[in-house]
Amino acid sequence: MNACIDSIWLTRPATTIAPELIGCTLVRLMPDGSIVRGMIVETEAYTPEDPAMHAYRGKTKRNQVMFGAAGKAYVYLIYGIYHCFNVVTDRDGVASAVLVRALELDKIPTWVELKDTLKPHRIAAGPGKLCRALKIDLTLNATDLQFGQPLWLEHRPPEFQQQLEAGQLSLMQTTRIGLTKGVDLPWRWYLLNSAAVSKK
Repeated sequence: MNACIDSIWLTRPATTIAPELIGCTLVRLMPDGSIVRGMIVETEAYTPEDPAMHAYRGKTKRNQVMFGAAGKAYVYLIYGIYHCFNVVTDRDGVASAVLVRALELDKIPTWVELKDTLKPHRIAAGPGKLCRALKIDLTLNATDLQFGQPLWLEHRPPEFQQQLEAGQLSLMQTTRIGLTKGVDLPWRWYLLNSAAVSKK
C-alpha cells in the first residue's frame, strides 16, 4: 500500500490535481471488509469559472459538498441511472472537483456479471462503469476520502512516477467528453496506451 492522499494535498485547483491523480489508486472498502482497488487512468477537472461545472450558478442541495473542504467525495446521478464519482479539491468555499473517469482494476469484483468479464480491462472504463464496478452510489456522497472509510486515495507507486519521468509512460491532455458547455477547455487527462481509458 502506498501513502494515502490527504486533504491538504487536495487543497489545490482541480486543474492541478486532475493530471496528478493519474497513476494514483482509488480504494473501495466494502461493508463486508473486502477491498477493490483500481489505478486512476482518466480524469477531468471542473473549476468555479467553468460553465460545465455543477456549481457554476451557485450552491444547491445537490452540489453543496463541492463548496466544502477538499478531500470529500462528490457523487451524483446522471440520466437517472449512472453515478459519477468526483474528488472535491481546492480551498474551503471554492467549488472545485475532479471527475474520475476510468480505472484499471487490480482484480474483477466478485459481483460483476460474467458477461462483463469478457473484456476485464473495460469494466471500469467510464465514470458510470467505474461506479457500478465499485458499488459507488449517492449514499457515499460527502464521504471523507480517508483510510478506513468506504473510499480513499493512495499516491502513485514510485515505479509509476519513475516510468513517467523516464518517458516510458505518458499522459495525454485533451478536451472533456459529453459536454455542451466549456467544450474547448483542455481539462481531460488520460494515461496513454491504457486499455481502460473510456475513449481515446
